[in-house]
Amino acid sequence: MSTPAKILVVDDEEDLELLMRQRFRRQVRRGEYELHFARNGREALDVLAEMPEIRLVLSDINMPVMDGLTLLSQLEEIEANISAVVVSAYGDMANIRTAMNRGAFDFVTKPIDFNDLQVTVEKTLRHIQVLEDALASRDRLVALRQELVVASQVQTSVLPAALPVTEHFDVQAEMIPAREIGGDFYDFFSVDEYRMGLVIADVSDKGIPAALFTMVSRALLKAAARNHESPSACLYEVNQLVSQDNDACMFVTLFYAVLDLRDGRLRYCNGGHNPPRLICQGEVQEVPSSDDIALGIFMEHEFHDNELVLGVGDALFLYTDGITEACNASEEEFGEGRLDELLARRADADIPDLIAEVVGAVEEFAGGVAQFDDMTCLALRMNSNKPA
Repeated sequence: MSTPAKILVVDDEEDLELLMRQRFRRQVRRGEYELHFARNGREALDVLAEMPEIRLVLSDINMPVMDGLTLLSQLEEIEANISAVVVSAYGDMANIRTAMNRGAFDFVTKPIDFNDLQVTVEKTLRHIQVLEDALASRDRLVALRQELVVASQVQTSVLPAALPVTEHFDVQAEMIPAREIGGDFYDFFSVDEYRMGLVIADVSDKGIPAALFTMVSRALLKAAARNHESPSACLYEVNQLVSQDNDACMFVTLFYAVLDLRDGRLRYCNGGHNPPRLICQGEVQEVPSSDDIALGIFMEHEFHDNELVLGVGDALFLYTDGITEACNASEEEFGEGRLDELLARRADADIPDLIAEVVGAVEEFAGGVAQFDDMTCLALRMNSNKPA
């Protein structure tokens, strides 16, 4: 059973209470209305203080102690979510106009036409319900926004706070979420004294579910990296775990590689991700695939290792499809061709400049068209393959 609408009637005429109870007896009996009464504005404020759930006030204008216009002013000051309907003689239109200017929702005239009053009460109650629904929606949105801010902070906190700076390599990364929370992630971490792990990934969804899946995938990968030298063995273990009880049918494309700083050997496994680019002597080459699928699709998939060697001066560029699939106003994609041309043209650029130029070129190409997918890229250049 729904809660009855609490209505406060404010009027100094003694007969009005009896008439109101008689006219609305059916609604009261059915639990639709709950009527309360006050003789003037001062009594009305006392009633409202005791019963703050009252949302509708029917008030006369001319009353002793505190008139209806003063009551309206008081209602504004206490910031109560109350809709007021004023009741006054038809000849008192100046006061009715003042009441409307002070926030009254509607008015009825005396002598009261109770059919008109019932229509006005029903209309006002509908208005109140719309307002309360809107306020509830606003509160939910505020709460959701706060959750998004917290989730975004949590997600950002799992990205590397700072990428390592050494004489052996230069590395830089950038992630621009399409929403408050993205589904991409990258990482660059030490596996042991001579080997570095690097990863870039793209979860199939966006928002909070994708963020949670992202954080779980990243944590699982770093844990697996401590147990397995082989990237394919790491991805196999992570895939087993993320595929279990995956009712949301989410998946993650992921490129994971281990770079040996002693000889530049890069051993990698590509789980359905965009093929990285190798920039070698001014030329751009697609890193060969390991012919594997995204994680979270098929639990028993056997992943495979592949490898290449990075020489001094060679660079590796990893990216998500938010880069190549960014669209302009003509719905044309930035594409791999433009990316490869830019990488070849700026093959000798410093790694931070290269990252900035790729992101800038994509944004310029889009020309202000709203970003529909996260844009993430990571680049590394070998400066030496003989670490001390």
